[in-house]
Amino acid sequence: MTAPLPDTIPTHTLGPSLSVPALGLGCMGMSEFYGPRDDALSLRTLHRALDLGVRFLDTADTYGLGHNEELVGRLIAERGRDSVTVATKFGIRRAPGAYARGISNDPAYVRAACEASLGRLGVERIDLLYIHRIEAGRAIEEPMEALAALVAEGKIAHVGLCEASPATLRRAHAVHPVTAVQSEYSLWTRDPEGAVLDTCRALGIGFVPYAPLGRGFLTGAITSTEALSEDDFRRANPRFAEGNIGANLAIVRAVANLAAEKGCTPAQLALAWVIAQGAVHDLPIVPIPGTKRPEHLEQNVAALSVALDAEDLARLDRAVPAGAAAGARYTDEGMKGVNA
Repeated sequence: MTAPLPDTIPTHTLGPSLSVPALGLGCMGMSEFYGPRDDALSLRTLHRALDLGVRFLDTADTYGLGHNEELVGRLIAERGRDSVTVATKFGIRRAPGAYARGISNDPAYVRAACEASLGRLGVERIDLLYIHRIEAGRAIEEPMEALAALVAEGKIAHVGLCEASPATLRRAHAVHPVTAVQSEYSLWTRDPEGAVLDTCRALGIGFVPYAPLGRGFLTGAITSTEALSEDDFRRANPRFAEGNIGANLAIVRAVANLAAEKGCTPAQLALAWVIAQGAVHDLPIVPIPGTKRPEHLEQNVAALSVALDAEDLARLDRAVPAGAAAGARYTDEGMKGVNA
């Protein structure tokens, strides 16, 4: 069973003034990490997203080493600049074909990365530019001052941080207002609960969860890594590793049981749980589930039609408490710059 598409998508305001739909679209998988590219399929999905009102698109310069921004740029060229609210990121530097990353928040690099993203996207101003990962050993004030200058020049409208600790977030916000924090958040990754979400609420900062479907695991469609492409990064992710994946299937079963009662798919229930956390934490929370398939996009949007009451949320808390997932959410390499 699946939930119906909503008649309209409500909007939320991130920070003081960035109005976005209650659900965005993560575009990373259209370029790498989740199997081979299919630009034609991805563009169909992007167009369908705009048709449905999902105009908040999330990309980054490191996704496909520029390919993902260029893909979003093709959509903007076809549909018009005003059709899209685009968020992108800088800070992760990789060699072609490599997962190993360096982290740079150097002010000169901040400007160079922004200029390059503007060119690939084909826009004069980026709606929301995030520091993708925070560089160890460099004061957060340095990149924030560079970003503030870019705001003053009209090249970006809003500033965001990814995977930031509360202390770093407060220091950054003191230099220039932070509009949004983007971190992993789902039923099996509840790390932001507590200090991070509390800090966002206290400072008036919106929260944008990525991987709200547990990298596809909470959909119930993945029971082993055997069917995944050879280059799918989940093959090396600790939570999908032998010894962990079996234990984590208990989370999927708990989600599936309640989904059957609610008349929706497990993916829709897991996403509805993240959406519901906005009211729970009194905070604008706008998840950005990723997909490159129109049918999956529509199923995700339909999660907005799934209403979870207090008892539903309590049952999920009991069945999937914080820390229930087996395995780290990234390898050591992937954890660079997280909670920094």
